[in-house]
Amino acid sequence: MTDAMDRLQAAMARADAVRPQVGGFPYLAEALRQAGVTRCRMAVPSNAMLYVTDAGPVAVQGEPLITGMVDVPPFDREALVAALRADQAGRTTFPEFVRGCWAAGIVGYGVDLAARTCTYYGADDDSYVESYPAVQL
Repeated sequence: MTDAMDRLQAAMARADAVRPQVGGFPYLAEALRQAGVTRCRMAVPSNAMLYVTDAGPVAVQGEPLITGMVDVPPFDREALVAALRADQAGRTTFPEFVRGCWAAGIVGYGVDLAARTCTYYGADDDSYVESYPAVQL
């Protein structure tokens, strides 16, 4: 295992230990930032996450949401915001959140850990940006 992978796993374990059930994402983001992660990118249909760290990039492959050829749902800002709020309220798991993003027409999202923003992208260059608060670990 590389240093980048070790640090990423340690940051995720730290975040799991301290983050609350409701509103926990900022705690995960801060643990990642403190571990040297600068950006994260998610390819929603493939459920693949790329973490860009100061020790090198790390890819994490989850269970793909689709296989084969499928139509991409249209970008639906209201459905995305509903999925975000449900996740922020602790009413969904991460896999449920990712499925909610896909249903809202999100093909990818990026997290800028320095700017504390998440940008969600549709297939036709539609996007939605949301900021998250700074927290102390």
